Amino acid sequence: MVVIGYKIVDIKSITPLKPVELQDVLDTITALLSAGNVYRTIAVDASYRVAEEDSNMLYWALNYIGVKRVPISYSTPINITISLEELGFYDDINPEPLRVFKSSLELLYRNWPTPLVRLESLSTDGYRVWAKLEWYNPYSMSVKDRIGWYMIVRALETGWRGREVYETTSTNTGMALAAMGAIHGFRVKLWIPKTIQKASDVLLKALGAEVIRTDKQLTVDLIEDVKTEAKRSNALHVDQFNNDANFLVHLKYTAKELELQLKHAGVKPKGIIGGLGTSGHLAALTLYFRSRMSGIRVYGVQPARGEVIPGIRRIETGMKWVHWAKPDNIVEVKRCEAIEALLRVARRDGILPGLSSGAVAAAFLKLLEKGEIEPGDYILIFPDNGFKYVEQLSEYFAGKGGDCSS
Repeated sequence: MVVIGYKIVDIKSITPLKPVELQDVLDTITALLSAGNVYRTIAVDASYRVAEEDSNMLYWALNYIGVKRVPISYSTPINITISLEELGFYDDINPEPLRVFKSSLELLYRNWPTPLVRLESLSTDGYRVWAKLEWYNPYSMSVKDRIGWYMIVRALETGWRGREVYETTSTNTGMALAAMGAIHGFRVKLWIPKTIQKASDVLLKALGAEVIRTDKQLTVDLIEDVKTEAKRSNALHVDQFNNDANFLVHLKYTAKELELQLKHAGVKPKGIIGGLGTSGHLAALTLYFRSRMSGIRVYGVQPARGEVIPGIRRIETGMKWVHWAKPDNIVEVKRCEAIEALLRVARRDGILPGLSSGAVAAAFLKLLEKGEIEPGDYILIFPDNGFKYVEQLSEYFAGKGGDCSS
């Protein structure tokens, strides 16, 4: 498409001036998301190479948020107004309408959006609660399929063609990576902490991964060990705790999905509630929706001190992206509270959330009970379902699930 003074071209046809880290263009990304428009072209030379620094920053910001086309002009930028939507901002949200998939890779990204469902169990006078069910992802039945897939996509895009991937996991990321290994033909070796349910060893091995159960308490405690082993073996350590693909996949896909679903339902949420694990999905949603919707509040959920809830952990254990876009409030939840909340959902709505999903539900109930949230619509991100957590549920039913009375 040619317009006077500039034209719109495929972003893949442009060569950037130099690489720019995601963190360095967060302000530009925030401005683009807030405006919904691009106000200047990217200046390029005759070979479509970016011609100057400001244009290079704009190129990378647009690249990171996932547009398919960009406005260019020759030599110098031109002031324009063009919407992100015209540049293919939503093009990646492209579900297969009749759910027929040409490969098990398509089964992931062409099955998005994951469902958004109103919960009767948590909705009450003036409060409408919606859960985004991330267990509809096919490999780990969890939100972690997104990062397992995208970390490998990004590695392949940068030329990696190795034979082994190493990672530490509390189950779900490991399952996603094992699935990627099966599909792409590389080996996967996983380190898991001692606190993780025994079913995880079986599930990960069933998907073809080599599993090492350690005596450490948290996945984050194993990062340096895995890094050392990967270097020794010339393997790729994908490092979900520091790999920006973790944040980026939620900025480019999860957040846009949710925005389109909310528009379709006519919902303007008062708040979003999500767990803090690596912090990738909640930080990306925080940055995105603060930029797109005025007045929205975001609440992070972490285990109470001394508690272990698979999939989430406390901020002080070390998180990268939560410091890029901090939640408005942090809610602490005990494991027994998470279980009681997931059982409330299961016994009223007929779906069985996992422990981290239960923690998110419990956080909503705490905010409601304390009068800290206004009436309106609230979005809860449910990372996975409850079928991996039979051990924890069995302990709870046997009276060993902790004291929720205090």
